[in-house]
Amino acid sequence: MQTRENVQKKESIEKKEKIGCQYSKKCGGCAYQGITYEKQLKEKQKIVQALLKEFCKVQPILSMENPYYYRNKVHAVFDRDRKGKVISGIYQEGTHKVVPIDSCIIEDQKSDAIIVSVRKLLPSFKIKIYDEDTGYGLLRHVLVRRSFSSGQVMVVLVTTSPVFPSKNNFVKALLKEHNEITTIIQNVNDRNTSMVLGKKENILYGKGYIEDKLCGYTFRISSRSFYQVNPTQTEKLYKKAIELAGLTGKENVLDAYCGIGTISLIASPYCKQVAGVELNTEAVKDAINNAKRNKIENVRFFQGDASEFMVQLAKDGQTLDIVFMDPPRSGSTEEFIDSLAAVKAKRVVYISCNPETLARDLQYFKQKGYDAKVAVPVDMFPWTDSIETICQIVKK
Repeated sequence: MQTRENVQKKESIEKKEKIGCQYSKKCGGCAYQGITYEKQLKEKQKIVQALLKEFCKVQPILSMENPYYYRNKVHAVFDRDRKGKVISGIYQEGTHKVVPIDSCIIEDQKSDAIIVSVRKLLPSFKIKIYDEDTGYGLLRHVLVRRSFSSGQVMVVLVTTSPVFPSKNNFVKALLKEHNEITTIIQNVNDRNTSMVLGKKENILYGKGYIEDKLCGYTFRISSRSFYQVNPTQTEKLYKKAIELAGLTGKENVLDAYCGIGTISLIASPYCKQVAGVELNTEAVKDAINNAKRNKIENVRFFQGDASEFMVQLAKDGQTLDIVFMDPPRSGSTEEFIDSLAAVKAKRVVYISCNPETLARDLQYFKQKGYDAKVAVPVDMFPWTDSIETICQIVKK
């Protein structure tokens, strides 16, 4: 029986579906605008089924109860319109033309409001926005991360120079507008690059990081660390991943591409020990702090390439029972899968954000003596064409 609250949520979703998004034609970010949420779930299920049916059974997609305002990380780029007025928003798909956006149906609303406030403060402090063509201007981007569990908010001001005139007064003015902000960081990116963040940072206010709770654990998140953007669906994703790993408490586990250690820590109570490997130095620092923060002692983190790490394990004559892998959209590499086979991993839990590269990799896994058993799609990014899939792979 449906509760009144569930009925109201359903009515709210149906109302938004009818209204749609005013930016959808210009933005290009949400490919599934104009159709119901139920229909887009069916479309995503069909895509995963078509790509993976030759390898394994595909379970029903894990949907989101209220698929709006779920992104806990919001990034805005700045530009000027034809009249010279400062605008903020996102790049139109496939271009560097900025679509002005004040509020997005998939972005956290508080984060959007903070970005609008930053934009409105710029003229008062005579802060010039960066011009890609001339290379002139100070402010390039604004990044906001918010913890939905703790309410902590991080604001990252990406500038071309470490010199930030009147920065203390700017920070005070922003905090006056939004006292929910818990830390403000100046990130310096002086390179002519498409990368949003540079390597140098100055903490202007607060601790320089925020904390979020996920699956009962507390995680420290810094500006450059990877952290899933949809916490509601991430809990479903990780719980299913742990289930598919089939842990009994005796296993040696590797968490490849471990980021800030989310899967490593969540898996730790169910296995003997976990090694987390990550290339991003800042993320590894966060992971080590997260293990200490949660008083977990059977996890160790290593900075480096996961393939090279496993090759070294094989040379040392060591084996692994379970490997969690969460590679980028480009998927895994043959070198990684070769090294995984070399350490004789018994079971692999592959978390993919691209079913096409997952299908390609499953073909190579098959050649190396591994069979996919089941795949579970998870709708991590409603309204977009991105699909997350968890796949259980077992050594023959």
